[in-house]
Amino acid sequence: MSLKSKLHELKLKYQGKKMAPAFNAFHTFLFSPDETTHAGGTHVKSADDLKRTMNTVIMALVPVLIFSMFNAGYQHYSAINGFPADFSLMNDFLTWDNFWIGIIKVLPLVVVSYAVGLIVEFIFAVIKGHEVEEGYLVTGMLVPLIVPVDTPLWMLSVAVVFGVVIGKEVFGGTGMNILNPALTIRAFLFFAYPTWMSGDKVWVYGARERSEEILAGATNVDAFSGETILGFLAQNKGAEMSYSVSDMFFGFIPGSVGETSAFLILLGGLFLIFTKIASWRIMLSAVIGSLVMGLIFNQVVEFGWIAESSKFYGLMSFDFWKHLIVGGLAFGIVYMATDPVTGSQTNKGKWYYGFFIGFISVMIRVFNPAYPEGVFLAILLMNVFAPTIDHYVVRGNIKNRMNRLKNATIYPKDSDGKAEELKAETV
Repeated sequence: MSLKSKLHELKLKYQGKKMAPAFNAFHTFLFSPDETTHAGGTHVKSADDLKRTMNTVIMALVPVLIFSMFNAGYQHYSAINGFPADFSLMNDFLTWDNFWIGIIKVLPLVVVSYAVGLIVEFIFAVIKGHEVEEGYLVTGMLVPLIVPVDTPLWMLSVAVVFGVVIGKEVFGGTGMNILNPALTIRAFLFFAYPTWMSGDKVWVYGARERSEEILAGATNVDAFSGETILGFLAQNKGAEMSYSVSDMFFGFIPGSVGETSAFLILLGGLFLIFTKIASWRIMLSAVIGSLVMGLIFNQVVEFGWIAESSKFYGLMSFDFWKHLIVGGLAFGIVYMATDPVTGSQTNKGKWYYGFFIGFISVMIRVFNPAYPEGVFLAILLMNVFAPTIDHYVVRGNIKNRMNRLKNATIYPKDSDGKAEELKAETV
């Protein structure tokens, strides 16, 4: 008997019982259900469903995950031995030693994220008697990619439980939440354990341990740190950076696990647009918003309205377009701002929603030098305002239609006045 048939039998056997959602979840995740719509009905039929939509997003994230595993090792060994003078992709980056660091540091983050999150999902499904929801398939992959590589696993577990319960289940589950669950988890980590989420000792594997050894009195080890580019700029130390634009674009820089490679994120974004999974309006408007905000800050520096000694100077003078290739801005725009549940639903609303995400993200970067990364706060803020944006867009459309009806021409054949009466009654 095939696995599909076995799962189908278990599904029928436990139908109506507490554990039914668990068997249904495995069955529909691995195979197409046996139930089909009846011929002659008025059903809308499509090969796509929520699980397949989520799987498409995961496919767009896999290259980012694999790159991050190599980059974790590359940043670790570069911090110890120094960055190679003549960088070679094959000899310095795509090596087993680098990948092994990714296996022991990044892979456990992925496993813990999925294990804890799905356990919470299964518990809620069994208790509430509904099917296991597919929303966590993407959230489980996003979470390990937006945290520092040295994040303790117990800390991640606590944050995942908080994010799934408070960020989604209390609102009714997938499709009902108003905040992005992955960003809720990231916000919880940031506010609950700030020293593990910011600074120069969390972005490179081993930096924190080495720092603690030195503080304890060790003299036989050299200190190393993994300051991010935004960290350098926030401290007005941009001139000390040795990273090129190419390093920033391709991702050979320190940062959150999966947020460093703008190149792969761009490819993932194009894939999601091509498959019509994510909104190109949100992505494009967010890019425009970030460019506008960055350009405004550049003009402030250009006109001499801010002194070089100001704590805002480093980030304000950073080329406006480079904001898109450092930090988590590109990752947030492509994979998180486009969340179809928490983002704006109307086409016009998506333009406003995306623009303000980009605009506010760069603003937070500059005005919050203690934590120069603002995209997750900007997206959470706009998640809250997304329903309001859609409300006013819909009201605007209704008002425009009413005005068109009010000004509509009444033809002579309506001389009996019925059309005029209907128009006056409608207006």
